[in-house]
Amino acid sequence: MTDTKPVRIDKYLWAVRLYKTRSIASEECRKGRIIIKDIPVKPSRVISGGEIILVKKPPVNFTFRVIIPIENRVSAKIVSQFVEDLTPETEKAKLDISKAGGTGHRQKGTGRPTKKERRLIDKFQEDPGVE
Repeated sequence: MTDTKPVRIDKYLWAVRLYKTRSIASEECRKGRIIIKDIPVKPSRVISGGEIILVKKPPVNFTFRVIIPIENRVSAKIVSQFVEDLTPETEKAKLDISKAGGTGHRQKGTGRPTKKERRLIDKFQEDPGVE
């Protein structure tokens, strides 16, 4: 791949819009949620073209390939020139499931759940087929 000047991983994650701010990207690195070659990386880790990055954003583990390392933020329209999404469909399905899953939404004004309601909510979240 094309190797340009060295770029820090936190700057790259911010530049390709995987994180809203660079400080969030740095924090995620420190938490061990950014992995390259099965090793959690520090924010100062320098990346190069062709590297595979695993980004853990629970409940999904995204996988990306660095095409061209950049350190300046680019528009969302051209991000695909710099990063390739290799995330399997099974991982993306987890995101859809978590969005569609019952959040236990209660009507406004009904107050906190009672102990009995709480047990039912917990039971439902463990096994959605049980009522």
